[in-house]
Amino acid sequence: MNEEKKNIGAHNLILEERGSLTVTGVSDIDSFDEETVVVYTELGELTVHGSGLHINRIDVEAGELNLEGEIDSLSYSDQPTTRSGFFARIFR
Repeated sequence: MNEEKKNIGAHNLILEERGSLTVTGVSDIDSFDEETVVVYTELGELTVHGSGLHINRIDVEAGELNLEGEIDSLSYSDQPTTRSGFFARIFR
């Protein structure tokens, strides 16, 4: 089981006062606008809902994302992750 955890990689969420979110373990971004950000992580698809959302920093190689705005909810999807997101389409 320890080997399985090593293969998954580090995935963390740091939410600060519902106004700043840092996510690690990001493999791709599917879509984003001022109300919804959808990213693929090592553990599934993560959807962030809120208002005035904007991405401050994205480092796909390091797998880090930082966004700000009024964050109302975070939810994961059980659907398998696929590489058809925003950055995957750009770098084909």
